[in-house]
Amino acid sequence: MAAVIARSLPHTARRGVQLTTVRFAKMMADPFEHATGLEKKELMAKAAGNDNPFDMRVYKRVSGDQNSPTVVPSFCERRLVGCICEEDATCINWMWLDKGEKKRCECGYWFQLVDAKPMV
Repeated sequence: MAAVIARSLPHTARRGVQLTTVRFAKMMADPFEHATGLEKKELMAKAAGNDNPFDMRVYKRVSGDQNSPTVVPSFCERRLVGCICEEDATCINWMWLDKGEKKRCECGYWFQLVDAKPMV
């Protein structure tokens, strides 16, 4: 009995583990099907042609006096706005803007929050 086990042991040890590569016929489903919540709204807006659905683009300042402030659109009643006061500045001056009131940055430019079309 021991001789039978001794002869089959080297044969079994040589076999080792065999791995086969399996090619899957199905690929990952469309990300649109897996998305939920804000991600799905973003994908729907981009499919409709809106490349910036959350309005996160950088706006250039205008003359910025009290009579014609830089207009910042917002969906909310309040928005955090950053002003790069000098062209080569390495820091951003942040301030909260509320709808209906104009606010002046440290550099002297004026900003005002206005209503924006909400994302559907």
